[in-house]
Amino acid sequence: MFTGLVTDVGVIRAAEREGDGRRFRIATSYRRLVIGESIAVDGACLTVSDKGRGWFEVRVVATTLKRTRFGRMRPGAAVNLERALRAGDPLGGHLVQGHVDGVGTVVALVNRRGARVVDIRAPGAVTAASIPLGSVTVDGVSLTINRLPRPGIIQVSLIPHTLAVTTLSGLGVGSEVHLEADVIGKYVAGLLKGARD
Repeated sequence: MFTGLVTDVGVIRAAEREGDGRRFRIATSYRRLVIGESIAVDGACLTVSDKGRGWFEVRVVATTLKRTRFGRMRPGAAVNLERALRAGDPLGGHLVQGHVDGVGTVVALVNRRGARVVDIRAPGAVTAASIPLGSVTVDGVSLTINRLPRPGIIQVSLIPHTLAVTTLSGLGVGSEVHLEADVIGKYVAGLLKGARD
């Protein structure tokens, strides 16, 4: 479990095919990593499989490759990182599982009143569980949904602090992002769907 509050921006140093999946080596400032611990990499919960001074490795299986853009990531790419929440840690964002629901595409960006407003075309699994002022995770960052301006689009605002400490400052029209809908919203949407079926 995570909060969506990014605690480091890592850089992919190596990306290699491994069977049907891929293995990534990621540079980080994290210390005292433990093999087997979970780290959210651009919002996807991955397991540390190897580590060294200033780096760790994760493996991405075929199922995850289908739901994410990891198959297109190359060395040099920056990624948002968050270590797993521990009991007693502050919950400053929202409850994030690290289960990417799909890839969204940025369709518009506008700087407005000290924030960058971003419209993202989102998969149905995300929009079905989204409401204005609800939560969504974008590349591992906990954000509030401003509004749903039209079908299939979610809108978020990026404040200067978020732009300064995450990779989201690099977004442009056409950029792809990992999206995770709010877990409570997903349960509600699932229950409502079940009631209709």
